[in-house]
Amino acid sequence: MTTTTNIIKINMSSTTKSPANQQEKQWNIIKNVFCLEGTFSLSEGGEGEEEMRQVLRLVQQVGAGQLVLDFALDAIWVTLRKVIVPKFWSHFIVYSKQKNGGDDESSEGSVEVMSRIATAVSELYDSAVSFIPQIHKCEMLVDQTGAVYEACVSGGLMEHFKLHLRASLHSQMPTSFTLLIHKFYTAAFKVFYHTQVGNQGEETDETSEEPIQCGGCDAATDACHCQAITNTFCQVNRQLLELDLLERLAGDVVSSLLLGVITDHVTTTCRDSYDQSRIKQLEKWVENIVVGWLEVVYCGGRGQLSSADPAIQTLVTNSLNQTYIAALYHTYTTTRIDQLFNIVIEYPESQPALEDIRDCLDRTHLRDRLVSSLRSAIQTRLLHPGVNTTDVLHAYISAIKALRVLDPKGVLLELVSEPVRQYLRGREDTVRYIVTSLTDESCSELCEELLVATPLVLDDCPTEDDPSDPWQTWTPDPVHAHTLKSKSQRTADIISMLVNIYGSKDVFITEYRTILADRILSQFNYNTEREVRYLEHLKVRFGETLPLLHKCEVMVKDVADSKRINSSINSDENPRREKQKFPVSCMILSAQFWPSFKEERLKLPEEVTRDLDTYTEAFQELKGNRTLNWKPHLGQVQVEVELKNRTLNLTVTPTQATIILHFEGRSKWSIEDLSSVTQVPKTVLRRKITYWQTQGVLQEVETDVFVLVEGEEAGEESGEAAVAGISSPGLAPPAIEEDEAESVMASAQDQREEELQVFWSYIVGMLTNLDSLPLERIHAMLKMFVQGSVECSQQELRAFLDRKVRHHHLIFTNGLYKLPKN
Repeated sequence: MTTTTNIIKINMSSTTKSPANQQEKQWNIIKNVFCLEGTFSLSEGGEGEEEMRQVLRLVQQVGAGQLVLDFALDAIWVTLRKVIVPKFWSHFIVYSKQKNGGDDESSEGSVEVMSRIATAVSELYDSAVSFIPQIHKCEMLVDQTGAVYEACVSGGLMEHFKLHLRASLHSQMPTSFTLLIHKFYTAAFKVFYHTQVGNQGEETDETSEEPIQCGGCDAATDACHCQAITNTFCQVNRQLLELDLLERLAGDVVSSLLLGVITDHVTTTCRDSYDQSRIKQLEKWVENIVVGWLEVVYCGGRGQLSSADPAIQTLVTNSLNQTYIAALYHTYTTTRIDQLFNIVIEYPESQPALEDIRDCLDRTHLRDRLVSSLRSAIQTRLLHPGVNTTDVLHAYISAIKALRVLDPKGVLLELVSEPVRQYLRGREDTVRYIVTSLTDESCSELCEELLVATPLVLDDCPTEDDPSDPWQTWTPDPVHAHTLKSKSQRTADIISMLVNIYGSKDVFITEYRTILADRILSQFNYNTEREVRYLEHLKVRFGETLPLLHKCEVMVKDVADSKRINSSINSDENPRREKQKFPVSCMILSAQFWPSFKEERLKLPEEVTRDLDTYTEAFQELKGNRTLNWKPHLGQVQVEVELKNRTLNLTVTPTQATIILHFEGRSKWSIEDLSSVTQVPKTVLRRKITYWQTQGVLQEVETDVFVLVEGEEAGEESGEAAVAGISSPGLAPPAIEEDEAESVMASAQDQREEELQVFWSYIVGMLTNLDSLPLERIHAMLKMFVQGSVECSQQELRAFLDRKVRHHHLIFTNGLYKLPKN
């Protein structure tokens, strides 16, 4: 400051001719009024208006207005940087050193932090207010002399002063301040939140006893600090607002605190709760709690945003819309994305949560995250050998329904479901379960879908644009859609989606033929009403012209024809009926329309064979040039087993009936002898005899030797063997249950093997003429010569040829197949 005075004196000596004493007196007045000498004193500046006008005239006379203004402002800035700001930050530096390594998370620590910050802010506020007279003098100097200053901001010297104050504070901010100010606002928000929750009646479960601690300040209830914390908080905010320091010093802290609070609240509210819509409730919570606290912060405790400064209103409104509501949607969506697998599995109960996610997805950019997260969850929790095919399909169906709630266009579904489709395609029992569910009333989920009269939409079947969707309402597909399949496939129904797992209708109709045959031959009744109904629905879905469905129609018709033929042959007017020892009721099947049967050997007793021949003669008389080819191992037999102490009326298989019939003339048989007579393999025969053991009719007295149990005395004579061989008739072992559930039709693999036999004669002809051929050449030639009969991929052909190699029908060397030499 001494240098400043000297400069002024030098300038004065060169610009005025006043006496030296008068000159010095004038400049002393100027220095005292504008504090141009020594350290700036906050107590100065109490001159009256008349004295101030005289000083301004004096400054104007000597032409030093700009010089005086520059040095006056410089004195203020220096005092701010070197005195006021360091004193303010010293409160936090000292507190940080005192608490370094200590625990100030208690209520006493919170109160101490509040008190420390309140003291520091109050001192800063008083210091800044004391500058107002000096700022006012400088403004008058500018008006009277025309002096100018560097106007960094609009609003006059006072705004210029606030800008320098903010800059000085920011340049010297200690690292500990952020932690302390965060504790300050955290403690204040905790008190505010506790007050709001108490006012809304959202108390905790412990309502029967008075809490030991206050939920707001964590102090004992008789020493609550909530009011003191609130008062201190409001005072600090008012002072910071007046100095325009609130946003600079605490804006980021307030934002991070509220964002953390929103995240915690959303996570707690949405934990394992999917059956209720939560987004409206959360929006209301943000308006009540977050906005309510922002009003307290930015309105200085008045809590009325409408009465605040327009700039403050704009700040709070923008923060709400751009920061906190957006954070709410983002947090809610990310929370639900982490739970999405469970939400999908629990559909339709979880539909409210899905609708919330759909609304939030439109306001966030989290679609990619949703797809990757759900695909990962499906891969980890669903697509592994430990999960049944039934569960995988149920999850896939739920995903189809749930993801169409999120995205009716089907893009999300297509992106997520592809791994599931590939996995199901590799499981052997997928088709059987799907077809069984479609035609089984107990599986209502898919059965109800079949009742919807909608044709299939396959991947290679584009459909015309829906005329009910005019171009005026057309909307483009999402950005991901260009990498996916046709739009019609993405919006297809559930059955179409399941059929497209394999991309072919024939696979499903072939499986349906097998299931239909099993149902007809396992029930052995003539009631086909249900099968006709399902067949009609399948025709609507898969198309009436499909050849395999025509075969299914013939199969159902065979049942009705069999009923009519049996009624005619077994009528009382038929003379052959009296000759039959074993009445026969036959299911007559058209062999070329039915799928292949399992081939099992069984030689029926002669008396049974005679009755079957009698039935065949009657059929030939009825049908003329047609005859019957019997399948002796298929069917059901009503038997009556008369023992000494009981009589059993049972329905058994022909093999089981043949076994017990042989024990009628001979009470003891070995497995080897019985197998020779019945021509049934020993392993199969051993399994079939188990049924009669469970009924207490047969007993194994030696290894693979069985005797007929006539009464209780037989069991007593055989001792321990009887105990081991005879079990309660009511307890059937798993072998019997498995036998009853066993399909009479050939497996899909066996049926496919039979179809591929069509190629064998062509392959033999090729290799006879060309000696040896690679797989690719054989496949190409078969596609050329056997078009339209049986479809066969190169992988299937390789497996077929490899089986021929194992059976020594072919030789494979150096990548070439050739016939063995005789």
